[in-house]
Amino acid sequence: MISIAAPGVRHVFLRDVVLQASIGLYPHEHGVTQRVRINIDLGVEDDADPSDDLSRVVSYETVMIAVRAIVAARHIKLVETLAERLATACLSDPRVLLAHVQVEKLDVFPDAAAAGVAILRRRGDDCS
Repeated sequence: MISIAAPGVRHVFLRDVVLQASIGLYPHEHGVTQRVRINIDLGVEDDADPSDDLSRVVSYETVMIAVRAIVAARHIKLVETLAERLATACLSDPRVLLAHVQVEKLDVFPDAAAAGVAILRRRGDDCS
């Protein structure tokens, strides 16, 4: 995942989220779900405010709710499409500067732990 070590940037992340998804291009992948693992790392504006107020931060709970909703919404053909939708959702919060999203299908090949894609999107890219 990304490493953000710049002043004024906070690192918000979700690790190893495993969900059942209706995903796949091939006929045998339609009408069934399969396991996907999602990792999201966000570079977020950090105001260094020491107050203990949830409204001033990007909440990983809010990100998780969006992840679940996008995965559950409808069948998606490509892991690339799922990754783009997740990045777009994360970048919809104006405080998010950078979104690194990794989506893996866990049961594609019996001799591989996973197959998937990772993307990096910045605020100002076409997806935000």
